[in-house]
Amino acid sequence: MAKRKWGDRRDGRRCHDVPAMSQILIDLKPKRSLGELHINQKMDLTSLVNYMHKIQEKDNTITYFHAFSTLFGKILYNRPLLNRFISNRHVYEHNDISLSFVMKVDFDDKSEEIMVIMPILEKDNIFTISKKIKEKVDNVRHNKDTGEGANKAIQILSKLPNILRVPVVAIFKLFDKWGILPQFLVKDNLYYSSMIVSNLGTFKTGGIYHNVTDFGSCSGIITIGEIREEKVNGKKKYYCEFGVTIDERIADGFYFIKSIKLMQYILDNPELLEGAVNEKVQIK
Repeated sequence: MAKRKWGDRRDGRRCHDVPAMSQILIDLKPKRSLGELHINQKMDLTSLVNYMHKIQEKDNTITYFHAFSTLFGKILYNRPLLNRFISNRHVYEHNDISLSFVMKVDFDDKSEEIMVIMPILEKDNIFTISKKIKEKVDNVRHNKDTGEGANKAIQILSKLPNILRVPVVAIFKLFDKWGILPQFLVKDNLYYSSMIVSNLGTFKTGGIYHNVTDFGSCSGIITIGEIREEKVNGKKKYYCEFGVTIDERIADGFYFIKSIKLMQYILDNPELLEGAVNEKVQIK
């Protein structure tokens, strides 16, 4: 990790290369929720489906969610502006790259939900990421581990009466704005990850819109829809709809479009998922 400089936060480095247009946009839209950009993209997964058929013959525990998580990690390493966030009208870059998601302790309507943060290291690939996700899920499901940090704090806060809970949460929001939220509230807090991921494929739905929050340092949420088979010119193809909500203030439209093109390029060449996520991928 780089040495902390004046103006840096505990969880991010201050960026000083902010274009003039972006800075003015931050002033016009001081809240993340005011700068939401919504992208609904139907993408060709035919090559990925064929690749997964082969890889699952060797290890059937590797899932599409593992592949998508590796894909998103690779995108974040290749497109670093997507790992930025804005707080108190300043632009920062996360100190590391992480994905987060919500999971149920049991497959039951009344089961507790917990937040999971998955650090994506530079040399990670589909195999190491798959192993980390499986270990985390198994620990929660088998040991009923509901986590620590923010997960434990939520369980305590939710039981307080309104007269106490509301002012306490207001203080936490103020600390968040200043970047001094206690570490136990940041640990396992999905709003402090690089990107929130929601897998909706199991619910047989498409990629839907999901709002971002003004709390925390996460600038984007991506939902994964169901993989569907279609006939195109007599050939069998597979498609998936992705719903992306991202803070438009962290980059310009051209940067987002090129990031989507990179995503499709990796999906067309899924063997890239076996390489380190920080390996640079060049596209035209």
